[in-house]
Amino acid sequence: MNEPQIRARAKTVEVGRDRDGQRLDNFLMARLPGVPRSAVYKLIRTGQVRVNGGRAKPFQKLSAGDQVRVPPAHVDPKGSARVPDRVVQLLENSVIFEDDRLLVCDKPSGIAAHGGSGVAWGVIDAYRQSRPGKPLDLVHRLDRETSGVMVLAKDVETLRHLQEQFAGREAEKRYFALLEGRVNDDRTLVDEPLARREVSGERLVVVDEEGKPAQTEFTVLERWRDATLVEARPLTGRTHQIRVHAAWLGCACAGDSRYGDRERQPSWKEQGLERLFLHAHALAFNWIDDSPRMYSSPLPDDLRAVTEQLGRG
Repeated sequence: MNEPQIRARAKTVEVGRDRDGQRLDNFLMARLPGVPRSAVYKLIRTGQVRVNGGRAKPFQKLSAGDQVRVPPAHVDPKGSARVPDRVVQLLENSVIFEDDRLLVCDKPSGIAAHGGSGVAWGVIDAYRQSRPGKPLDLVHRLDRETSGVMVLAKDVETLRHLQEQFAGREAEKRYFALLEGRVNDDRTLVDEPLARREVSGERLVVVDEEGKPAQTEFTVLERWRDATLVEARPLTGRTHQIRVHAAWLGCACAGDSRYGDRERQPSWKEQGLERLFLHAHALAFNWIDDSPRMYSSPLPDDLRAVTEQLGRG
């Protein structure tokens, strides 16, 4: 017998001063526990959510005093899909730093930043599950396949401060990436605009002169016969930016089945690479008091083993 669903009532909520500057989607996620992020986006997209009587977008920043209409939403009485205990424990063991305002983790590959688009749960859901009732929001995102440093905020002031640094290109992100083939120049700056397009029925990010500006700097760390280890520094924050710019160079990220040479994927698996070789190893920004902060994560063992295998080849 199916359990009855609980239907939330439509209500208008005034944005408090403590939520001034928060994004609409994050504001709603905190008020609709048990509703997947994808469903929240649909509520916004279909106009069921209103801000001061008008339609809004998910990333719209709210101001203190704004009136937000929170529509009826079907909520699973047990809440959102429960994150398996083993995943919660894995992520707890991956915490690099935590205090009352900030949580920094070393995100494992294969776990999405958040649920939605066919994904039941993500990093943010796991940490919220292990910290019930505590405010927690993603400052930025990493692709599901990418591992490395990820930052979450525990209050709106921290969230707003850090997101402004990301938007203003003040936060510095650095990645380790293994590229297919040899990159000849020690340092390469790719300055090519990116746009989202549908290609053969698949939504991809492509280099397009009508796209948004995007710059990535690649610095060679080590070369082998058929591969190059680089440090990639994205100067902008476009979706799949490093992967698309690497492919544009003719040296796609190893293990990238979306933008790389799919025929080469079996050979990478033979060398022990089971996933995308892209790791966010360092993140630096200025804290609220303007003091510098930097968090880092070493190359994971599975990726390090691949480089050692290349060295023996």
